[in-house]
Amino acid sequence: MIRVAVDAMGGDNAPQAEIAGALQALTSLPERFVIQLVGRSEVITAELAKHPNTDRSRLEIHEAAEVIGMAEKPLAAVRSKRKSSIVVGLGLQKAGESDAFVSAGNTGALLAASTLLLGLHDGVERATVATLFPTSSQPVLVLDGGANVDCSPRELVGFAYLGTVYMRDVLRRPSPTVGLLNVGEEEEKGNAISREAHALLRRSSRLHYIGNIEGRDIVAGHHKYGVVDVVVCDGFVGNVILKFYESVAHLFVNLVKERAPDILGRPEIKDLFRFLDYSEYGGAPLLGVKGISIICHGASTANAIKNAIRVAVQSVEVDLSRHIGAEFAQREAGAPA
Repeated sequence: MIRVAVDAMGGDNAPQAEIAGALQALTSLPERFVIQLVGRSEVITAELAKHPNTDRSRLEIHEAAEVIGMAEKPLAAVRSKRKSSIVVGLGLQKAGESDAFVSAGNTGALLAASTLLLGLHDGVERATVATLFPTSSQPVLVLDGGANVDCSPRELVGFAYLGTVYMRDVLRRPSPTVGLLNVGEEEEKGNAISREAHALLRRSSRLHYIGNIEGRDIVAGHHKYGVVDVVVCDGFVGNVILKFYESVAHLFVNLVKERAPDILGRPEIKDLFRFLDYSEYGGAPLLGVKGISIICHGASTANAIKNAIRVAVQSVEVDLSRHIGAEFAQREAGAPA
């Protein structure tokens, strides 16, 4: 049985969204996991009381008296608040009492705590937030999604390896392609870091690198060299793209509601809205740490939490962390980087 710890106190809508999402996961996903709700026990118990028909046989409550706020400095908060829901939840995994952690709390704190408590795989220079973006065909994985604002060329290459393992293992794409986000396709385009990263990626024989791509190729899901599965960029660019994507989806939905409300009930339109809804994709995995840590949007709904739990379970089932460790061990042993 897989054990998934859920930060019940972290998000903007905590604990209502977290608990509702956990209960939805227990009833709608295959019965192969248990939920460990981490937070203030009395608050969690009171919220669970609002769901009297819940089968609690696959629910655990783990006390965490403190909460790390969204505005707190991540590293300082992790070190000073040892009884916070983020630290306690990841501590369960470190102690071997849990298999994955899901949180919609302070992203910086989750990154810092995951790195400090779980550690990085040998050869991984930085953990990275990997975010799935909807496209006209199949989702594309963009990394970094905001954890690392400034990145070296070697770190960008590391992101490419991490994204490749995730797409291969979790999304079942046997030979994921990798593109480097740039201002043009030509080799000479970009700043010094992107040009050096491009040269390193070209020499990485273990990657299916297809070259520089542009922003429009993310939306399309392909460019002239074929399908794009993994898009590599620094966290500054990645987060700007992520927020832009979210705003475009909201714009589209609002325009339809304002100008063509009569079509809202059509099944194909509902499917389209679901396709654009970030909550359908669950959380973003933090790749590179020795374990499974899933980062959710601060405003996550119950549906988003449910799907983040699904992502966590899938990651544990395919033994994602071990495969990442094996991939980087092979690189360190002499494979071209």
